[in-house]
Amino acid sequence: MIHVLAMITAKPGMREQILEHFRANMPAVHAEQGCIEYGPAIDAEGMGKIQTPLGGDTFVVIEKWESLEALKAHGAAPHMAAYAAKTREMIASRVIHVLTPAA
Repeated sequence: MIHVLAMITAKPGMREQILEHFRANMPAVHAEQGCIEYGPAIDAEGMGKIQTPLGGDTFVVIEKWESLEALKAHGAAPHMAAYAAKTREMIASRVIHVLTPAA
């Protein structure tokens, strides 16, 4: 299994616009072979000092894939290219962590 944590920071005030495009693209991603989990997450409210907040412009995409091959196919999918084209100018930064379970 492959885990991905993609931290996306929008340009100021643009996070919700990116998330609208993201949510519209989710059904196509969920239909991909090998997709186990794919969804966005934002800061939980009221967590106090235990939390290191991402902030109002950042969200994390939490992904699980059956294999590295499935993840590579996801990255090459036409709907992902279309999503990237729609959101490219709204994104300030993107950090992607590709992980494997520690045995």
